[in-house]
Amino acid sequence: MDADKIETKLAAARTRLILDKPFLGALVLRLPLKAANSSWCKTTATDARHFYYNPEYIEQLTPRQTQFMLAHEALHCALIHFARRGHRIKHRWDLACDFAINPLLIEDGLTPPPDSLWMDQYKGMTAEEIYPLIEEHEEMETLDQHLYDQGGESGEQDGSGGSLPPPKQHREHKSEQPGDSQKQLDENRQGGKDADKQQAGGSVDDPFPGETSDTPPPLTPDEKETLGVQWRQRTAGAAQQAMQAGKFGGAMARMVEHHLQPQLPWRMVLSRFLSSLAKDDFSYMRPSRREGDAIYPSLRSAQLDVVVAVDTSGSIRREEISQFIAEIDAIKGQIRARITLLPCDAALAEGAPWLYEPWEDFKLPETIKGGGGTDFQPVFEWVDKMDMRPQLLLYFTDADGKFPQQPPDYAVIWLVKGKNKTPWGERVQLN
Repeated sequence: MDADKIETKLAAARTRLILDKPFLGALVLRLPLKAANSSWCKTTATDARHFYYNPEYIEQLTPRQTQFMLAHEALHCALIHFARRGHRIKHRWDLACDFAINPLLIEDGLTPPPDSLWMDQYKGMTAEEIYPLIEEHEEMETLDQHLYDQGGESGEQDGSGGSLPPPKQHREHKSEQPGDSQKQLDENRQGGKDADKQQAGGSVDDPFPGETSDTPPPLTPDEKETLGVQWRQRTAGAAQQAMQAGKFGGAMARMVEHHLQPQLPWRMVLSRFLSSLAKDDFSYMRPSRREGDAIYPSLRSAQLDVVVAVDTSGSIRREEISQFIAEIDAIKGQIRARITLLPCDAALAEGAPWLYEPWEDFKLPETIKGGGGTDFQPVFEWVDKMDMRPQLLLYFTDADGKFPQQPPDYAVIWLVKGKNKTPWGERVQLN
């Protein structure tokens, strides 16, 4: 194999990106190219510092597919995927990241290689939004390797309470002859590689020029933090350059704009909102004689009346509902809130409503059943019928159902799993 030819091919693809896609080209320039040993790098990889590639794999790609793989690894870095996993399971997170990136590149006109992960239903979604929806696709594998967050052997804990999947095995073209084992295929590939090295005038034991033999180690927490700051700056600079060139827009621009904005976890947003409601009035009650005669206005904490509606249709799992309920219970413990629980699919659950006083634990009743269609109207109709005006109505749902035509005259927050929009009220994305 001609190593110079492979390097020239990569350089040409990078140059074409700079000319045609200045945003992606500027990002790709930040990743030095390194040939990797085929024993651990089957296709391409990144550790947020370098672009690693298997020369044999790059040789098989078309120029446009080569551009795709360069841009793919650069976007992993630009979107800080190496520092956003948290306690999520690594394999599912890796899949979610690829499902988030590839539609952006395809919509931007790049050509994906075979076996690239892509599904129309995930277009326009972030990795955090895709992650809870990906359970049914866990048998899939990413085309590239994400070395920045790599675990060890099969079964090793990944820090999220789960274990890592076995090392990825990408599909190979296998011989149909009986007895042709994978070991024989590996020996054949190695033999061809050794022959290429000998033809280039080197020893069989010598690596190709610039080839790394050891897998790069995963990033430390300090390295992730430092690289995260660097890549945010690089991404903002690349976006500005592309806008000045008039070649930056569409889904890519929206995703980058969303990524560069400060993000607050939905739990924090909800906690702040409820806390602000809990202290919304002034008290002029006369103080005790020990405190003097003057009366000063002071904020008092009022009891909140909150309606919590839960979508129990077939698209929402009970496990997800339980996690949501537990989060509300944790916030409820910090404020004085009386909660009315209204589980609903196409109709209110039998036995609804359930009322929880401020001193009671908020938990999901065992008798709740669902699994039908989704209609949001019964919840609001019940509130109107009871002549209630709660300070807040929280609705946990995937927002795939029938909404009331007119919004109510009280605050409504939709906590949405997935990418569906809401016609009114405040929408908070669950991730």
